[in-house]
Amino acid sequence: MALNSNSKPFLLFNMILQLGYLASAAVFTIQNQCSYTIWPGTLSGNGAAVLGKGGFSLAPGAIVNLTAPSGWSGRFWARTGCKFDGAGNGRCITGNCLGGLNCIGGGTPPVTLAEFTIGSAGNGGKDFYDVSLVDGYNVGMGIWANGGTGDCQYAGCVADLNGNCPTELRVSGGGGSGSVVACKSACLAFNTEEFCCTGEHSTPETCSPTRYSEIFKKACPTAYSYAYDDASSTCTCSGSRYLITFCPRGSS
Repeated sequence: MALNSNSKPFLLFNMILQLGYLASAAVFTIQNQCSYTIWPGTLSGNGAAVLGKGGFSLAPGAIVNLTAPSGWSGRFWARTGCKFDGAGNGRCITGNCLGGLNCIGGGTPPVTLAEFTIGSAGNGGKDFYDVSLVDGYNVGMGIWANGGTGDCQYAGCVADLNGNCPTELRVSGGGGSGSVVACKSACLAFNTEEFCCTGEHSTPETCSPTRYSEIFKKACPTAYSYAYDDASSTCTCSGSRYLITFCPRGSS
């Protein structure tokens, strides 16, 4: 059907809206460089769009692209040692969540997290992101910002913290293998105000690094090691695509 002249401004307006949406959206490329299958989990905050149906399988070397709208906030993590039936029911040794294959809610600690808040017009379009070990560690992870403007720093943890985990923080795998599959945070292991930054230790002035968070920080300088580790761990960028790699082989 031919378009009259009055309809053209509306088409142009719709095109501008669509281009504005695409410009403010963020594309996440999720990559598995582990030698084994992982099951990434996703959690969206504030009622935002659920990405990847909440969770999916990712074979070694596989890549998945997910698009988040402007203002989206949430997190990604790896689940390991999972067994699901044809209906998606089952559980994982690390990073397990309610809902089976498609997570409802977050992953059970200890788990390495990639956390994002995607910019919107209200905050100048700036994205905030980090890799966090505040909930412990299970799999190495790195975030690279591509094509954006601003600082756009690398964030991540390449080191094998499972292999260097203090005895009192270790989580061993099932089946009697005795292998370390995750490393707890001190908060999860001991649940004290000092380690959890709660109660009398609930401010940056009263919650300082501990010998456990310092182990994490030394191994992974660009990752959050405890709740108030903001200065060297929060990254910003605008208009970027993000590569999230599990078991990254390098930090640059």
